[in-house]
Amino acid sequence: MKWRWSVGMVRFSDGCKTPSFRKHQIHKLLPQQQWHHKKSRTSVGGLADGQQDSGLLRCFDIMCSLVFLCARKVVSDHSSIHKALDFIPKELYPVLFKAAFIDKKTLVLRDLVHRWPFTVLSFRKLLEDTNKHEFSTTAKEEPSKLCVQTVILGVIANLNEGLALGDKEHNTRRHQLRLLDMTGLQDGGINDDPQTMSLWSRTVTLAKACIEVSKRQCEEAKRAWKRRKGMGSTLVAANAPDDQLYVEVRVDLFVNSTSYGVLREALQVSTSSPLRLKCRDFRAEELSIRSTVGLLELLDSASVRQVDLRFNNLGLSGLNMLLPYMAKFPSLLSLKLPYNNIDVRRLSVEMEKGLQSFATEIGRLSSLKELNLGASRLSGRLRQLLGGLNNPLESLELAFCHLLPSDISYLSESIHVPSLKKLDLSGNNLSELLLHPFQRLISRVSASLLYLDIMECKLTDTHLEAILPSIYLCSKLRYLGIFCNPISCQGLKTFVLRSTPLHDLQLVIYPYPVDCYSESLPWPTSLCSFQDTCFIEEKMSQFTVDLHRIVEEAHRTDVVWTTDLYKHRTLEYLNL
Repeated sequence: MKWRWSVGMVRFSDGCKTPSFRKHQIHKLLPQQQWHHKKSRTSVGGLADGQQDSGLLRCFDIMCSLVFLCARKVVSDHSSIHKALDFIPKELYPVLFKAAFIDKKTLVLRDLVHRWPFTVLSFRKLLEDTNKHEFSTTAKEEPSKLCVQTVILGVIANLNEGLALGDKEHNTRRHQLRLLDMTGLQDGGINDDPQTMSLWSRTVTLAKACIEVSKRQCEEAKRAWKRRKGMGSTLVAANAPDDQLYVEVRVDLFVNSTSYGVLREALQVSTSSPLRLKCRDFRAEELSIRSTVGLLELLDSASVRQVDLRFNNLGLSGLNMLLPYMAKFPSLLSLKLPYNNIDVRRLSVEMEKGLQSFATEIGRLSSLKELNLGASRLSGRLRQLLGGLNNPLESLELAFCHLLPSDISYLSESIHVPSLKKLDLSGNNLSELLLHPFQRLISRVSASLLYLDIMECKLTDTHLEAILPSIYLCSKLRYLGIFCNPISCQGLKTFVLRSTPLHDLQLVIYPYPVDCYSESLPWPTSLCSFQDTCFIEEKMSQFTVDLHRIVEEAHRTDVVWTTDLYKHRTLEYLNL
């Protein structure tokens, strides 16, 4: 198989090269009306006077598409690319990696990792939405299990080879990789697809790999020691294990009681292992206080940006034992503590002190931008809990927190108002006493709000009509969740028709209309009962048809309108 790359090379200011068409080649690819060339402003080498020509930008997209198509063709033949890799310019390795990953060419991936010519291999950067034609969804999809495993095994093979050879010069020249960045990959979540790899599975796989490489390092060190003892240190110095041979793995970790043991062992050996785990986002479920503390102490303090402790049933006293350990993470941006059995409605004198201690510890987290206290009973105590924060939050999740009007009023006057990008008040009854304070709050945060979730808040058509003027002020809003509210077909249609002020809106999770349910069944009062409630399929089908028509008439086809809570994942604050 023969290849011919009919593209030139352009060197940018950062020193890297990228394939680029010559001007006359671009001209032939575009319709005449798309080529707006002006000799006085544009030269072959680029755009003069800092002006961006739309024709050239379009050409760059076409160039990227053609290069990617060539790459897919190349990786389709493993035997040929295996022979040619040593002769392919290193600048083409990234696009070949993308093509091999997307097309699940694991043998090619293995060879690319083995010869990777750069010090960094970042999944997120390689698969991100760099070009609207090929990569628009790749980085957002759940990663292929086989492809992720192939990359990990390739890194392990390189390290084992280096440990066996012990030749520093060979390792430096042949294996350049020093950083494998696996952060930002999607989690399989509830979609238990055997073809994909969940965050939990990636955590276990990397932990086992770290332990395996550490054991191999110890074995090679013992062999080298025996050789030195029997033959003399001078003769075997060249074959001694290389202490500088390592690959740092930046990764998000998810641990529970099942995987606690293997992750703890991996973190213990990680600092001296050739495969070094550096955690960015740490998530733990159903762990005891002692186990959680043990893992937090082992994490690299400089690399952690998020700690998510959920379903641990720690209570206020347990969280007060954990919070001092958060202070060791200077870059901690996000702290999530949902479903931890916090109830501040009836406190003893001792528990009052515990609440004050909790607020004090939260206030010490100077870099904190996101706080999630979901499913905590915080009635009337929000001012006390958040009052210790000296820096404004940008994300606040208070779902199912039994909030009172005083809590919402406090938020409206707090330091967080000008900065809030994400607000989740799901599960709080906004239909009665909270309605007017909520309207005021939304008006106050409208300049910055990107994400609003008010799922299961008992909002009817009347309530929706009342709050929409405030929501329409949120011109930057991207996500709106109103699922599981008793809103009618007409109420939802009216909202779609009037949604034009929300220019940046991308995703709306709306409820099944209340009038599509059987009259013999009451509107479900919770998400759990909703799952078991039947609606009239004929009415629902007709509503879907009408909604599609209205969406087109309102020119809102740029927005995803869905009732699916899980297929379209909600936006994380750190990704907004």
